[in-house]
Amino acid sequence: QVQVVESGGAVVQPGGSLRLSCTATGSILKIFGMGWYRQAPGNERELLASAFNDGSTIYADSVKGRFIISADLDAKTTYLQMNNLQPDDTANYSCNVVAAVAEDHTTSSWGQGTQVTVAS
Repeated sequence: QVQVVESGGAVVQPGGSLRLSCTATGSILKIFGMGWYRQAPGNERELLASAFNDGSTIYADSVKGRFIISADLDAKTTYLQMNNLQPDDTANYSCNVVAAVAEDHTTSSWGQGTQVTVAS
């Protein structure tokens, strides 16, 4: 019912920047929040940042001060600006969308992810 598509991943040198995009489509009545996660091989998926429909945002300590989330939930879009990227930031970055798709039905949907590789 909800499709989530991420884009913007690339190979970047250490110290570089990238901007990831995430768009949700489908039968969405209201989005409550959109969040960015990442998972590197052998690691668990890690929450990086989320934006909520009350205007609030949260960040993981590992990216606070380097990554910035922005969102237009009415447009069903969120962005993740990533600065000063380091090799440890190499991972698959995915977007999660929590949305109401019916009067009493809320869903949590994931995209396929976009790969970010930081290497010199």
